[in-house]
Amino acid sequence: MEIINTLFGNVANTDWRMIVMWLIGGALIFCAIKFDMEPTLLLPMGFGAILVNLPMSGAIGEHGPITVLLKAGIDNELFPLLLFIGIGAMIDFGPLLRNPKLMLFGAAAQFGIFFTLCMAALFGFEVHDAASIAIIGAADGPTSIFVAQTLNSNYIGAIIVAAYSYMALVPIVQPPVIRLLTTKKERMIRMEDKGVPVSKLTRILFPILVTVITGLVAPQSVALVGFLMFGNLIRECGVLNSLSDTAQKVLANLVTLLLGITVAGHMKAENFLRGETLLILALGLVAFIVDTAGGVLFGKLMNLFSKEKINPMIGAAGISAFPMSSRVVHKMGLKDDPQNFLLMPAAGANVAGQIASVIAGGMILNFFG
Repeated sequence: MEIINTLFGNVANTDWRMIVMWLIGGALIFCAIKFDMEPTLLLPMGFGAILVNLPMSGAIGEHGPITVLLKAGIDNELFPLLLFIGIGAMIDFGPLLRNPKLMLFGAAAQFGIFFTLCMAALFGFEVHDAASIAIIGAADGPTSIFVAQTLNSNYIGAIIVAAYSYMALVPIVQPPVIRLLTTKKERMIRMEDKGVPVSKLTRILFPILVTVITGLVAPQSVALVGFLMFGNLIRECGVLNSLSDTAQKVLANLVTLLLGITVAGHMKAENFLRGETLLILALGLVAFIVDTAGGVLFGKLMNLFSKEKINPMIGAAGISAFPMSSRVVHKMGLKDDPQNFLLMPAAGANVAGQIASVIAGGMILNFFG
């Protein structure tokens, strides 16, 4: 009888907003399983959204496990930084080091961040919230979490959902923008990977120098860039192969799992179901579109002054969504010319975007932190 009374009591206490959050959580789980959209993150995030929106949920609250994890891993930015070690260990900067000018595409494809910052401010968001929303354009989930948490944004849950959802939607969002801004002739431009070997010394010095230079230019980005480059140094040093494998697989998977279910602590119905959430989702989409357009247009601009033509689609790979964006560009190149292999130059621009996004995040923190 007591169990039945508890059941009916909890049903009576169920707010309609909780039911909406169950549906949102279910939608995230469905997208993760059915369409393979960032499943390692969207699935635990969706389940967590249901978990924290049950009446009298023991998962949330002063001593709830999600609250404890939130304080231990998100509030102090620990989880995003640990994840950056794993990401850094996964990245091969070889294509970028063979063609350093690809770094410019990483910078050009961050324009959407600053455009969206202005747009969010015009819509009435406070400066720290506008800056946090703008960083969705970094196309980098950990950077979005780090910046939004550091700036103490009021919309962390919506920002995180938008950032990771649009990362998963890169194959849908980018192609129409690329086709709109390029001709078939431009998309058929071939870029050969010269295959110039990169010395081991160069690979070791690169993460160290990037960290030092970035730290001098944008001190607030040292944590982001430093952890990313530390992971890459583990990969390239050649004497820590077991640690590199652990960072790439065990650490990255474990932290992603905990991160996904923990950020649900910011998805309580009363905080998430606001009109601003829809606006943030719209602004996030704008950021991705403008980032893509900025990279493509920069590629077209470079072709006006370069003897060796560049396929402007490479510019779209300058966002940080690695490796999805480089794959999108490669597949589009093959569609117009089955012999046009753009994967390596696109990967170079893509890893440049990874560096540029964390630098952009550091610059946002320098300006508004």
